[in-house]
Amino acid sequence: MWHELKDAKLINGIIERIGQYKLNLTFMHACGTHQETLSRYGLGSLLSKVGIRIRSGPGCPVCVTTAKEFLQVMKLAERGKIITIYGDCFRVPVNGRSLMHLKTEGYDVRIVYSIDESVELARTVEKDVVFMAIGFETTAPSTASTLVRDDLPENFYVLSCHRFFPPAMIKLLELGEVKLDGIIEPGHVSAIIGCKPYKVIMERFKIPQVISGFEPLDIILSVYYLVRQIVEGEAKVVNEYNRVVSREGNQTALSLINRVFYPKDVEWRGFPVVPSSLMAIRDKYSNHDANKQFEDIISQVQYEPSPLEKGCRCGEVLRGVIQPTDCPLFGKVCNLENPVGACMVSVEGACRIFLEYQQLN
Repeated sequence: MWHELKDAKLINGIIERIGQYKLNLTFMHACGTHQETLSRYGLGSLLSKVGIRIRSGPGCPVCVTTAKEFLQVMKLAERGKIITIYGDCFRVPVNGRSLMHLKTEGYDVRIVYSIDESVELARTVEKDVVFMAIGFETTAPSTASTLVRDDLPENFYVLSCHRFFPPAMIKLLELGEVKLDGIIEPGHVSAIIGCKPYKVIMERFKIPQVISGFEPLDIILSVYYLVRQIVEGEAKVVNEYNRVVSREGNQTALSLINRVFYPKDVEWRGFPVVPSSLMAIRDKYSNHDANKQFEDIISQVQYEPSPLEKGCRCGEVLRGVIQPTDCPLFGKVCNLENPVGACMVSVEGACRIFLEYQQLN
């Protein structure tokens, strides 16, 4: 808990200062690691005592990837492709089935720790190897740096599910389902994109934002910086994580992303279409684009949620409309052993984090 931290005295002092303002505010973070820190150290409960509520947002890449995209990968597996995925994707359910189930049925699904493992696998087999590329700007550079290589095996393909992060926050604010007083922006993504994209959000929506690191003190300071903006009637982008995040971001990584991908409209789990948010692979690299090379297979995929999945409120969790504990399936029908939604599977999923720490405490 927070009082066992070496920064406990400082954290308590900041909390007391926040409490003096006697505010009633709702903030949102958009990062699974932020939620893990909030839950692990009991910071959410601590902040609620001084009038600060923090909602989860669309900060889990696996969670925001749609059921249809997982079905597309499953269909490719059923058609004899070798599917390579990160471990978080293995158990994501779609109507009671997952890539794990396909593996037990004899289809070739393999967990990899990097895209390089997938490339090396393709060199050793004759079958087509498809890498399911998931993540925001943080992980996209590794996919991009792979696709620009001249020595890729012909049987290696990427199914790009990468997303640009800022368009989702714009869409969320446009929807206006939750009155937000401030946003805690993700440190990992910001290390790549820098501060500038958030200024577009600030200018349009006049909402305070703080780019935050992941330590308990980072988050408490970020909340305090949001509170100060509100008290002073300001809306700025404050970079609390300036030991890692620069104003311009990582220009080498951004250049790679722009070289390989172009923005395309796409749905996110729980969201309507988010304009210019999919990282689609440019035609120059289409020989390794699973969407183009296997379009005849992928285009056949249709998704219709089962009655149980219709009861899953993961989409509302990702939009910050509800907390995980507000879902009637949470911890009962949907649990760590038998997840119904992606938010209960991924290590960055809010439902998983809430339930893990609920059980610990």
